[in-house]
Amino acid sequence: MKLHNTVTQQYQTVTAYDENGVEINLLPFNYSLIVLPEIAPAPWPVSSFDDLTVEHFEQINAITPDVVILGTGTRQRFVHPRLTAPLTARRIGVECMDNQAACRTYNILMAEGRKVALALIFDV
Repeated sequence: MKLHNTVTQQYQTVTAYDENGVEINLLPFNYSLIVLPEIAPAPWPVSSFDDLTVEHFEQINAITPDVVILGTGTRQRFVHPRLTAPLTARRIGVECMDNQAACRTYNILMAEGRKVALALIFDV
């Protein structure tokens, strides 16, 4: 079978995930991280959902995505609006979902050419 390159191969794409980690372009990660389509995954110093601070979202704000997909772990949780204030002040949307849904959503938005940030929390 002849394989064809897809337009997403040049971007950071989620290639696998489970409750313990994620693969970005076949490289495994088992810690919290931020993923953008055109930038290598970067560690995100979040050890658990309950430890989120405004500073964590200011780190994402500095990269100015159009939308943030926040993976909150194995279950969907909603972050307090005061934490995402730096993003909402710039009209950057934040969508909260469990990590698996976040990975799927990121891949779809990234393939559409959106400037999307995927922020995943893996409890350490």
